[in-house]
Amino acid sequence: MSSLTVLGCMWGDEGKAKIVDFLGANANVVARFQGGANAGHTIVLQGKKYVFHTVPSGILYPQTKCVIGAGTVIDPFGLRDEMRSLMDQDIDFSGRLFIDERAGLVLPLHKKLDGLKEEKRGAGKIGTTGKGIGPAYADQASRNGLRFGDLQYPDWLCERLAALYESHGLKWENPDEELSALQEVWEFLAPFAAHADVLVRQWYLEGEKILFEGAQGSLLDLSFGTYPYVTSSNTISGSTSVGIGFPPRWLDKTLGIYKAYATRVGEGPFPTEIFNATADAIRKAGNEFGATTGRPRRIGWFDAVAARYTASLNGLSAIAVTLLDILGGLEELKICTGYWLDGQKLPGYAFHPLELAKIQPEYLTLPGWDDDLAAIRSLEALPANAQDYLEAIQDLVEVPIEVVSVGKDREQTITVK
Repeated sequence: MSSLTVLGCMWGDEGKAKIVDFLGANANVVARFQGGANAGHTIVLQGKKYVFHTVPSGILYPQTKCVIGAGTVIDPFGLRDEMRSLMDQDIDFSGRLFIDERAGLVLPLHKKLDGLKEEKRGAGKIGTTGKGIGPAYADQASRNGLRFGDLQYPDWLCERLAALYESHGLKWENPDEELSALQEVWEFLAPFAAHADVLVRQWYLEGEKILFEGAQGSLLDLSFGTYPYVTSSNTISGSTSVGIGFPPRWLDKTLGIYKAYATRVGEGPFPTEIFNATADAIRKAGNEFGATTGRPRRIGWFDAVAARYTASLNGLSAIAVTLLDILGGLEELKICTGYWLDGQKLPGYAFHPLELAKIQPEYLTLPGWDDDLAAIRSLEALPANAQDYLEAIQDLVEVPIEVVSVGKDREQTITVK
């Protein structure tokens, strides 16, 4: 028996799906434990692109069981559409997908509320994806929300929905239409309803290998991220137990994912952000546009101060570095090694957004490389400057690198001995 948690450790978009897909070859179960359709996980397999928003990335392995845990929030209509799209690509879900009945529901009302709240914030907007995730989690916390299993009880569902609209001071315009639509989507999703926590614990005790897939990134964690510019769930390693119902003492290993450079979508402080032609080149080469929002991602240099903080926060066993190939062709590369604030060097990461917005980064500058990395499959075969760059990251983050991605496809991955 074994368990592995795979987490994004910056502001999301670290390439988690590709690493989960790569490691999924050795997993019997892949489980999502938090977040919702605000996640955008992209996998390229044999030149074919798959984008996942709610379905766990392990679904591309025909024998792998996939779990959506109680700590997630589900847009049932979006999930149905995502599943149908994958079914059209010959992906089989029968006996393979398990959705915890206690997962929260994202309803059309939540998307409406999301847009209204962001509009009211004006200049203080946080850059939400508009998927209704925040309002759905807020309703769960206030005990007004609905859960996936509620869809099987029409009278209860009607009563809870009426109370939900009332709690937001809104008139329920089309109750019959919405209830009918929810009944229809339940008929599609009902075969996948489960008490997923019971199953995952049982599978672990039976010796199966469990891979837990995080969404977003550690610096977007509701409690420990760059609040208020964060997501609405806890994204760090401890959330695995809460979101699935899995004992903490059974969590065997945690792998943290970092890009070879930094990106961020939406608002919020970003100490190493760059705005020059280099940023444009990285954005173009890395296709840095959100899989969920389509928005161009902000680009920055690798931030070892923030990375060391999230490595400690998550208790990482090892790290994976993704998109190393994107940095090819740059004359020089920078890694942030320290934070300066008001003329003083800080001992570590800065936590308040007003402080982070004023940080002056201290950089280590390293020479780049021109080589194409796409066909390289060993650390020793990388250009010397690329090896030096990875070694600097490893030394500064103080966690060993075990995986390096040098391309979009599953096979374009280096496992470090």
